[in-house]
Amino acid sequence: MKLFLPSARATNYLLIVGFCSLGYALYVRYLGIEQTNVGLACAAGLDTWLCFSRRIAIALYENTVFGWAALAVAALNLLRPSLVLFGLALALACFGVVLYNIQLSALAFGLLALSFARRAPEPD
Repeated sequence: MKLFLPSARATNYLLIVGFCSLGYALYVRYLGIEQTNVGLACAAGLDTWLCFSRRIAIALYENTVFGWAALAVAALNLLRPSLVLFGLALALACFGVVLYNIQLSALAFGLLALSFARRAPEPD
């Protein structure tokens, strides 16, 4: 019985995905959402990509989209492990933890850890 375990190359790609999503989420939170000057400028009508990212992040936070999406993709990954699903769930969970959807994103991280105990899918 072979367990779902990414290879060294796949682990490197997953690390890149995780750190990039974590870094961008930190950027959006601390330099876009929590900065008073940016909030006032965006409310005054400034139309930049940072204001657009800020509006999107706030809208997704208010509806807990990051947490629910991370949980759904992690549950799919638990049922049928895949590197693509694992990377997507990892990115969404990183965004959810940084952007205030902590409970559901933490549960998604737990499901991702449990997916390592699953049997790897057999090739077709």
